[in-house]
Amino acid sequence: MNREDNITEKLASELELIERHVIMLKATRDNQPIGIIRLSEILGIPKHKVRYSLRLLEKEGLILPSAEGAKVTDRYDDFMDEAERSLDDLGKRIDALRTLFSGT
Repeated sequence: MNREDNITEKLASELELIERHVIMLKATRDNQPIGIIRLSEILGIPKHKVRYSLRLLEKEGLILPSAEGAKVTDRYDDFMDEAERSLDDLGKRIDALRTLFSGT
């Protein structure tokens, strides 16, 4: 494996992780309050990965744990709007980067 493959693999891995977090956040909103086992069943994601994502989402202030299960916070809508804008910007940057490759 050359260095470029490693860099793009890291990018793909990070995008997959972000995708999992966002999917889990949306599933939490749609089914709240919801526990780890139920999220795992709904999404088909192993419980240890659900637990990890929930921990990060809680750390970001996007979910709150409760006795009944996880619930989204009032930061959910702002986060989703900001994430959409960021992804649009990243898409433009990727398109610009792609033009560099077409000239090789």
